[in-house]
Amino acid sequence: MATAYWEEDPAKSATGFWSSGHTPTLIAAFLYFDLAFMVWVLLGPLAPDIAKTLALTPAQKGFMVATPTLAGAVLRVVNGLLVDQIGPKRAGAISQIIVIAGLLSAWMLGVNSFGGTVALGVILGFAGASFAIALPLASRWYPPEHQGKAMGLAGMGNSGTVLAALFAPTLAKMFGWNAVLGLACVPLVLVLIAYLAMAKDAPGRPAPKSVGEYLQPLRQADSWWLMGFYAVTFGGFVGLAASLPIYFTERFGLTTVTAGYCTAGCVFAGSLVRPMGGALADAIGGVKALTGVFIVAALALAGVSIAPTLTVALLFFVVAMLALGVGNGSIFQLVPQRFAAEIGVMTGLVGMAGGIGGFYLASSLGLAKQWTGSFAPGFLIFAALALVALGGLTLVKATWRRTWGAAAGVRI
Repeated sequence: MATAYWEEDPAKSATGFWSSGHTPTLIAAFLYFDLAFMVWVLLGPLAPDIAKTLALTPAQKGFMVATPTLAGAVLRVVNGLLVDQIGPKRAGAISQIIVIAGLLSAWMLGVNSFGGTVALGVILGFAGASFAIALPLASRWYPPEHQGKAMGLAGMGNSGTVLAALFAPTLAKMFGWNAVLGLACVPLVLVLIAYLAMAKDAPGRPAPKSVGEYLQPLRQADSWWLMGFYAVTFGGFVGLAASLPIYFTERFGLTTVTAGYCTAGCVFAGSLVRPMGGALADAIGGVKALTGVFIVAALALAGVSIAPTLTVALLFFVVAMLALGVGNGSIFQLVPQRFAAEIGVMTGLVGMAGGIGGFYLASSLGLAKQWTGSFAPGFLIFAALALVALGGLTLVKATWRRTWGAAAGVRI
């Protein structure tokens, strides 16, 4: 069995966070994740303009912005397997090249139909699948007591959704929405160059496993619980990030640029607290942190459904995003403790579940609007799912603490 970097040098485990791992790789993982998430949700901020040009229905708009999320969910499993076969650095380079080539092709050929937006969404799914690469790339350098912080800082790359919300509507207004697809390639290429120069695979990479061995975690109930919890926390985060530009323009009549600013504010809140969620979970335990997350998220999403004004809606969205961001960091404090030997494939599986949750939320909001004339039912159902997750966590927390939590020697 391969020996982890921090196991080869036990002194690393006893030092502070910044000296216990490999900072250039952590930075490279963050940058890759950040720009990948920027383009992953790119169709969300552009959706009002695309829908107007292509005359899309509310359900089509919801499906369009949800497609990259679903594609990213499926591809995260593929990337989880690829990470363990060829290493996270090479897997990340391949994924970035595919996304850049796809965006350049869409810009040059144009996107002229609903089918074209779906095809582009599938390509953007490779950007969403970066999750299963960036987190193991960073995580394998750090000992157990620093996993929450390492995963949280690398995972803070989901702040790239803020960049899309801030700049895509303005650039679309200046140059047209199709030009934004080409312009996005500029920062992507720069980050690819930095990534190749800075990232380094940790020593002691686990030996490649057979496909059957990769699926072993799915035989354990704990993997399904963690996947379900992440479907709510990350699914809520990315589903809202993709859908809020549509919600703000249709519910309150905002311009695309103003809707982008409102979306950016909400998404920034969730992104900012992800590393704080990891640190909080390190301090008080991931289970205790998640308990508060599910309660607050459910209340905030229910509040959104009845919000009478933009100000009230923004307040509830920010609270929901703060809770969901903490939840994302908390879950990935738990995953390495339970599945240290399968961190690559479990990152992919848990990430897949998060993507599926985001696809459900984004598409259900579009369907709710088309079928009922209101987004409220979509928010209420997702709030109920947060309460279901809370019930599941209550069922398993005592067993977790008594078994693998105690074995890992860390607070969960």
